[in-house]
Amino acid sequence: MHYPHHLSNRKRVRSLGFRARMKTKRGRILINRKRRKGRVLTPV
Repeated sequence: MHYPHHLSNRKRVRSLGFRARMKTKRGRILINRKRRKGRVLTPV
């Protein structure tokens, strides 16, 4: 079977990772929202 979407882990982390989120104001808001919900986010 052919899987059409192969995103490398490096690209994924750089666009969606913890440090990428912390760079933007919206990303920090998102992380705080997830923390309030009880999600544990570990920086890589």
